[in-house]
Amino acid sequence: MATENKNLSQYDKTKLPNVSQLSFGIVVSEWNDDITEGLYQGAYDTLIDVNVAPENIIRWNVPGSFELIYGCKKMMDSFPHLAGIIAIGSVIQGETKHFDFVCEGVTQGIKDLNLTGKMPVIFCVLTDNNKQQSIDRSGGKHGNKGVEAAVAAIKMTAL
Repeated sequence: MATENKNLSQYDKTKLPNVSQLSFGIVVSEWNDDITEGLYQGAYDTLIDVNVAPENIIRWNVPGSFELIYGCKKMMDSFPHLAGIIAIGSVIQGETKHFDFVCEGVTQGIKDLNLTGKMPVIFCVLTDNNKQQSIDRSGGKHGNKGVEAAVAAIKMTAL
């Protein structure tokens, strides 16, 4: 597995672009909020750690991961000065194909925003087989995918 023996929360901030004067958006799914809140905290803390001012971090909540697409698009249109947006969600495999449709739709939707939008939209949507995998990646033994997403957003500002 891709995260085996990796801690997603490790980064060297001295190797990141200076983003202290930039603004970022974070759109957070309320579904599986025990997971998405951990991801949000990791992303938020990382942006603060690299000197982004708290008032330059805009957070919006949406009901579920599928709604991240519209939430990110609306944020993009409402705040054209943002350096990037982080889309945070968690979809956990269940007994039906619903998991496949949601994961595919969200992946394609965020990809489309990256192709057509004016700023990067970072995919921070966990698509795990079970709850423990989500816990492990939202502040557990593999660190926090939210941190990794914030680092990706910061690096994308250099393009």
